[in-house]
Amino acid sequence: MDYQNTLTYLYNSVPMFQQVGGSAYKEGLENTRILDEHFGHPHRSFRTIHVAGTNGKGSCSHTLAAILQEAGYRVGLYTSPHLVDFRERIRINGSPIPEEYVVHFVEKERDFFEPLHPSFFELTTAMAFRYFADEKVDVAIIEVGLGGRLDCTNIIHPDLCIITNISFDHTQFLGDTLAKIAGEKAGIIKPGIPVVIGETTPETKPVFLQKAAAEKAPVVFAEERINNDYPGLKTELQGLYQLKNTRTILTALPLLKESGYHIDERSVRNGFARVCELTGLMGRWQKLQESPTLICDTGHNVGGITYIVEQLKQQTYRQLHIIIGMVNDKDISGVLALLPKDAVYYFTKASVKRALPEEELCRLAAQAGLQGNCYPDVPAAVTAAQEKSHPEDFIFVGGSSFIVADLLANRDALNLH
Repeated sequence: MDYQNTLTYLYNSVPMFQQVGGSAYKEGLENTRILDEHFGHPHRSFRTIHVAGTNGKGSCSHTLAAILQEAGYRVGLYTSPHLVDFRERIRINGSPIPEEYVVHFVEKERDFFEPLHPSFFELTTAMAFRYFADEKVDVAIIEVGLGGRLDCTNIIHPDLCIITNISFDHTQFLGDTLAKIAGEKAGIIKPGIPVVIGETTPETKPVFLQKAAAEKAPVVFAEERINNDYPGLKTELQGLYQLKNTRTILTALPLLKESGYHIDERSVRNGFARVCELTGLMGRWQKLQESPTLICDTGHNVGGITYIVEQLKQQTYRQLHIIIGMVNDKDISGVLALLPKDAVYYFTKASVKRALPEEELCRLAAQAGLQGNCYPDVPAAVTAAQEKSHPEDFIFVGGSSFIVADLLANRDALNLH
């Protein structure tokens, strides 16, 4: 099989959350432990940092990886979902896993994993850990897929755990209150291993304190720390929400130094300033066009959209155009209620099975007082917005990681760079 055939096989034979949602979610770590045993417990051969949270965990993971790369470490980075190519999920020093490795791994191991019926994420996690071990990384930043307690990344014994924040997302698996969701995310807290909590609410803080106490794990709350270690720090990631991510990372760095990591000031400054270049991060308040300005962002739940709406208020423009699509298992009415009423809307859908039909989104949006037209796919919506925009207008594309993925996959055809 070649690379594309291998991906088609993976997508079709193991259920993929990105495409189908809930039916791909496997609770529990049984398959993960069987796969881990089979591959010789590869995660034990390198150091790890574990990152969970509702929003911000991707940005934090990439920024930490950039800082450690600049400090001279060989850094594995495991994140999800991917935007354009599967290989984005598994990187070493910013370079994606080679196509040949993916093909060889699947061909060699098919007979073992097919009878197990692992989920896509279980298999991808096993592949990442084996690749990092084969390539002898010094440390790997491991982003939790969903939740924490039962996530298949939760077999690692990290040097540090980070939980960025808690807001409502994946409530069908993680619970319908912030305290319940926090309980699932707090499942990554391990005996004696320090944990940084980026942001709390009155509901979530006691959950973290209780779990940390039970595990005798030192806990540090980033929002209680004033960090002046790096005055004038320049950050490449421009989203408003990155202020909190920056504080979380700056709180984590002294704990990593205590664990024996050598991180100098130059590495920290370079990591923050060049995170996209160093790690390949995309889709975080990313500018793809000037006059009219076109920005995309992967924020896709009430917590993420709240920051985006706040940031849109800070922009200057003649008219705001919003291209939006969502998946069917999100709090759609909650997101629509936050969006500005004076924008022109282009309702569309991403090319995944979970995508909410654009007509349905348009109907729900009208109930929330938002007006616009429907478009069958992201390129059609973007083209329409570009045609209707003046040079001093502002176009925002988002609502889902998959909308941003379709935008980035078609950026050449749309003349976006």
